[in-house]
Amino acid sequence: MANRNPFDELDELFDRMQRNMERATRMWESEALDSGLPGAASMNVDLEDQGDEFVLTGDLPGFETEDIDVRMQEQTLHITAEHDESSEESDGEYVHRERRQTSVERAIPLPSPVDADEVTASYNNGVLTVRLPKTDPDSDGTQIDVT
Repeated sequence: MANRNPFDELDELFDRMQRNMERATRMWESEALDSGLPGAASMNVDLEDQGDEFVLTGDLPGFETEDIDVRMQEQTLHITAEHDESSEESDGEYVHRERRQTSVERAIPLPSPVDADEVTASYNNGVLTVRLPKTDPDSDGTQIDVT
């Protein structure tokens, strides 16, 4: 009869824990990439094809218009919003201060070309609406000289 080594069982347990941690880390990293910033708040968006334009609506509660940055870059819509909040209460000798920063960043690839110069965005009651007029792709393509 062979003697069981309790340290072998511990090694196996630690290996299993390591694999689980690596799996969880990969999941968290992919969520951080989706949101754009590690630890950033999430932003739910809908992208609707309305024929001649795409309409994106995104939930951004608690932000002001000046907190939001919307940009087009290489057929991708980039949305960034940052908000700093602080409060202070004092009751005699006791002072209570709180600071909080909320940031959201999303990059949404668009399924077809849009006219970046005609894109418009509006923000009302915590909802961002971006209208992205479609443009016809260059049907002739770009001539490339072969040398």
